[in-house]
Amino acid sequence: MNMQFFRKLPIPQQVKLDYPVTPEMEEIKKKRDAEIQSIFKGESDKFILIIGPCSADHREPVLEYISRLRNVQDQVSDKILIIPRIYTNKPRTTGEGYKGMLHQPDPDEKPDMYKGIVAIRELHMSALKDYGFTCADEMLYPENHRYLSDLLAYVAVGARSVENQQHRLTASGLDVPVGMKNPTGGDLTVMINSIKAAQASHTFLYRGWEVKSSGNRFAHAILRGHIDFSGKSISNYHYDDIVRLNELYLASGLANPSVIVDTNHNNSDKQYIEQISVANDVINSRNKNADVKRLVKGLMIESYLEDGAQKIGEHIFGKSITDPCLGWEKTEKLIYELADKL
Repeated sequence: MNMQFFRKLPIPQQVKLDYPVTPEMEEIKKKRDAEIQSIFKGESDKFILIIGPCSADHREPVLEYISRLRNVQDQVSDKILIIPRIYTNKPRTTGEGYKGMLHQPDPDEKPDMYKGIVAIRELHMSALKDYGFTCADEMLYPENHRYLSDLLAYVAVGARSVENQQHRLTASGLDVPVGMKNPTGGDLTVMINSIKAAQASHTFLYRGWEVKSSGNRFAHAILRGHIDFSGKSISNYHYDDIVRLNELYLASGLANPSVIVDTNHNNSDKQYIEQISVANDVINSRNKNADVKRLVKGLMIESYLEDGAQKIGEHIFGKSITDPCLGWEKTEKLIYELADKL
């Protein structure tokens, strides 16, 4: 094999023993899990906002952002449930560029996977312990999920991973909601099939074990737009798109029909400011159709302290080093506007 084996990394059980959650943190997670599940089951009318940086880069600005979210959450708690994004793995289309905090806990230094494992666990723990937030992360590497499995509120499977069997089967064994994005080519049947797989029980290989999953009835759709054959961005957040998805859900017989609409990526043509228009359009669609309202459980928004993005090494506090994000001032205003419309 054309690989250098540097060191054996500790198993998740050992890392959890070294960096344990407290009983108080466990209780917060239990309550948050129940509240989130009640939304996906249709028992609660609250609206979910999965919101935060495109990728977590440094501990301090991420926690500063989350501290501000805490204050906003307290103001809109009757209508909105906020799940902060702490995305610690970053998929790279060509393999180049910053791959996330798991790889590089300091973007200016060389990769160090052990330091990365510790850094992402400590960051998610701080969000829970200090601010009462269980957060969302992307399951880029299914075998790594257990390093964070006692902390996460929500898991996303990306557009490039949604067709992968290991992602689908691992999702079937998780006990928190898992959002399956439509693939980059836009075929919604691929996404529906991934949800079917995630909601079913399977026997498969996981971390060197033969395991059996029970199925995840909270696996659901994420609409994020797609790219057509010519490379043009095509959105899929409009009223007609959501109605079509509802029809696909009805024909599928899947449990707990739900969708989270991603306001960025191809839905905004990667123009971060357009996330505001996308978000408001989705809310308007919910307000004019009861079926759409039942189906759309929330939004996914890429937001940070500063507008836009920067290059690695510029060191602007709280500005994305991957995709451009909506800055805090616009984010705060948007959350309050959405709450008024719900």
